[in-house]
Amino acid sequence: MNHIKTRKYAPRATVLATATLAAGFSPLTAQAADADAGAVQATDLDKVQVRGSWFAPSSPKFTAELLDTPKSVAVVTEKTLQEIGATNLVDALRMVPGITFGAGEGGNSTGDRPFLRGFDGQSNMFVDGLRDVGTQTREVFDLEQLEVVKGPSSAYGGRDSGGGSINLVSKTPKLKNETSVSMGVGSDRYARGTVDANYVLGDGIAARLNLLRHAADIPGRDAANVSRWGIAPSVAFGLNGPLQVIASHYHLETDDLPDAGGFPYADPATGTTSGRPLVPDRNNYYGLKDRDFQRTRADISTIDASYDLGGHKLRNIARLGNTSNDYLWTQPDDSKNNPNKYGTLWRRTNDRAIDTRTFADQLSLTGAFRTGALAHSYSAGVEYSEEKSSKGRYLIGGGGTNNAIDGTQSCPTTGAATGWNCTDFYAPDPNDPWAASHPVTRSDKALDIRQTTRTTSVYAFDTIELSPRWLLNLGLRWDDYDTEQVTPVAGKAPTVLGNSEAFLNYQAGVVFKPTANGSIYLSYGTSSTPPGMDSGEGNDSISAAIQNLKPQETKNYELGTKWDLFGNRLNLTAALFHTEMNNARVVLDNGSTQNAGSKAINGVEIGVNGQISDRWSVAGGYTWMDSELKDNGYVCSVPSRTGCPAPGVWIVSPNNGNVFPNTPRHAATLWTTYAFPFGLTIGGGASYVDKQYGDAANSKWIPAYTRWDAMASYALQDNISVQLNLQNLTDKIYFTKAYASHYASIAPGRSATLALNVRF
Repeated sequence: MNHIKTRKYAPRATVLATATLAAGFSPLTAQAADADAGAVQATDLDKVQVRGSWFAPSSPKFTAELLDTPKSVAVVTEKTLQEIGATNLVDALRMVPGITFGAGEGGNSTGDRPFLRGFDGQSNMFVDGLRDVGTQTREVFDLEQLEVVKGPSSAYGGRDSGGGSINLVSKTPKLKNETSVSMGVGSDRYARGTVDANYVLGDGIAARLNLLRHAADIPGRDAANVSRWGIAPSVAFGLNGPLQVIASHYHLETDDLPDAGGFPYADPATGTTSGRPLVPDRNNYYGLKDRDFQRTRADISTIDASYDLGGHKLRNIARLGNTSNDYLWTQPDDSKNNPNKYGTLWRRTNDRAIDTRTFADQLSLTGAFRTGALAHSYSAGVEYSEEKSSKGRYLIGGGGTNNAIDGTQSCPTTGAATGWNCTDFYAPDPNDPWAASHPVTRSDKALDIRQTTRTTSVYAFDTIELSPRWLLNLGLRWDDYDTEQVTPVAGKAPTVLGNSEAFLNYQAGVVFKPTANGSIYLSYGTSSTPPGMDSGEGNDSISAAIQNLKPQETKNYELGTKWDLFGNRLNLTAALFHTEMNNARVVLDNGSTQNAGSKAINGVEIGVNGQISDRWSVAGGYTWMDSELKDNGYVCSVPSRTGCPAPGVWIVSPNNGNVFPNTPRHAATLWTTYAFPFGLTIGGGASYVDKQYGDAANSKWIPAYTRWDAMASYALQDNISVQLNLQNLTDKIYFTKAYASHYASIAPGRSATLALNVRF
């Protein structure tokens, strides 16, 4: 792909990154191309696309090197994922400060739910540049790299919550015979095996196969465990010519005894359900072995075809996706204050049975040209997507006095008299015989809630070189969005909700280059969040109250700088940003919902990343976020699930001025490795996350924490190594997810894994 390089300065040497790119600030360690013989050479980096000095996103919508892109973007490489021992998306993103995670419940599906700059990013997930709807617990075995775009990014991907997006880049074939096998064992019955095999089949033809088998208990937790397997074959034609075609399929299945990691918010001093989670014993598992399960499946087929026209490239990528997420798991409910009153807990059951099918197609043209004295690097395209979801549930019957599948119950006692739905808060028994008296059936599929979302989009990006020191970055996208949700009602006409809207988003940034290895930029970008954008799986579900509303609109101002120093071995970044949503959906004093609220967040991001020497790498990142719910509308003085019954009246929200949920004020990471000349590499790091509120009232929260990790690897031969990872070294008790009302999810305890890695 062609990208603008300023004419005044000589091209910069390509370097090798061994951790994450911090175009915004996220961790990166780099090795110079002229590193000594013990270092990996840049010519071996055929796994990762490189533009200029630093790794870059795979998306053709980025029309300049990241050094010259006026946007905070982070790229986590496959090498980094291996070093830190990541096995899922939560692991992979823990080295990116400012990203937190939310918990699921009845209305919000259980699965990956990242928060970016304080905004829920569950619906802003992409695979190879195409939106990946359907809640999942995503794996890393088939990932080439992971890309995070910070701030409103509707110009890149369409509908957006306002905080940014995450793109997973799949592994594809290359013209090199190479196979990598990794076999790992560890504490808590950890066992993991992966295979990455690439073969050249003919002239410009190659195939690649990635395999996974993984099983483990949850460190520091009773009963809960995970089990999954995956396969991802792909074949490519024309890798040495202008016409290239890549066909691939991704399959992943999981079968877990799920762990909400849950402990309820409870304050014994005040006898309320507010405050931090109450933890009598971190090992306590409040679920039931013979009841709880979570099974997911993902099948994604992709055809990626491109043709190099000489200075321009025409590309079409088409995808069919089919995912499912079925679960029935225990939420440690606190609504009746059972832990404080009786020392018991209500085992509320959350359930979901959802299938999501998608079709998406993206046609793009990229390249470079000149208009007089101006040089252009452009990307333009059209997209179409169709998403269909079918959502049902599981029904529970049988004996016991408290056997509802959801809702809340008081538990003055426990055991058989409660149908085993109430348990001892301090000594729960996951082996209670619940299932014998509670038959579970799938709801009638004819009554599943069905939602169909269709989107047609047109976009264009251009980086214009105004002079050797000044660049202008422009982007524009128009989306025609239409969604419809049908809820069947037995013996009656179905309830139909829908929203149709067209919205325009854009971004603009100016870049000043005082030298070839540095940039200073000022940018502006927008996003649109229409009703129903999450296909009924999260916070943006459509309802009668919001179906006719306009999209929420978010805008972002950012001032930043990026520098490659010490011969392009060290990268420094810094950014100031201000994000605001001025037409947030809130309830007015008449009980209606309108686009009348506002919220804003100010922040600072700083990163220092790269090679202190040829053998010593360091990566660090820090973010400060000051968020405020400026106008949160009105609330009922006597709240009820059914509205605002008498004598309730609508009053100004007492949450005005509060902090965003899931938004720590401070967060920081540090990771460093040192490679000795005799084959030993050691590394260690820490992650700090400040206090986070779970709710808009700021009455429920999880405390700040610092987590420490370490690794060591030793090369037995050039192609054989062993790697030891120690996670959560101090066995710190901390929480990773805060749900708004009921509970928070505790993090895994200390664990150790040892892997044998062979390449041939």
